[in-house]
Amino acid sequence: MSGEPFLVAPLDPAHDRKTFCSGSEPLDRYLREQATQDMRRRIAACFVALADNRRIAGRIAGYYTLASASILLADLPTGIGKKLPRYPSVPAIRMGRLAVDQAFRKQGLGGALLADALHRSVRAEIAAYALMVDAKDESAEAFYLHHGFIPLPESPQVLFLPLATVEKLTAKNA
Repeated sequence: MSGEPFLVAPLDPAHDRKTFCSGSEPLDRYLREQATQDMRRRIAACFVALADNRRIAGRIAGYYTLASASILLADLPTGIGKKLPRYPSVPAIRMGRLAVDQAFRKQGLGGALLADALHRSVRAEIAAYALMVDAKDESAEAFYLHHGFIPLPESPQVLFLPLATVEKLTAKNA
């Protein structure tokens, strides 16, 4: 990111969501109208990047959501699936949404939010094999591929990254 500092925190009902504009109406509408309901119902957790400079302190610059999920063992690439226990599915964490406000683009915030989601997933006290995402379009798919995600063979817009890989990279860079 450029010199713009951000604080990532759980979405709070007091955060101003009205000014958020990612350029994707479904993502903007979700943050404005649905995110706090999903959090109350424990369907998803929503984390926001808040601008941390005096001029725009507290403005939501981006957000992502996490929820529990599973991946069918049969859907994984053969080489990976053979190394896992023979359960019908493996536990995963789904990043359902990731969006950056247009005013904060080109600062590396999307990658920083992804890194935060991976960090939270690795630290979770409940076991999960991978972080998975549904790429909404080719641009999103390219973003996740660039960050090491692996597409499911039969559903290439569903991608995953084993959390053991993230742990190894984190330990290597520490």
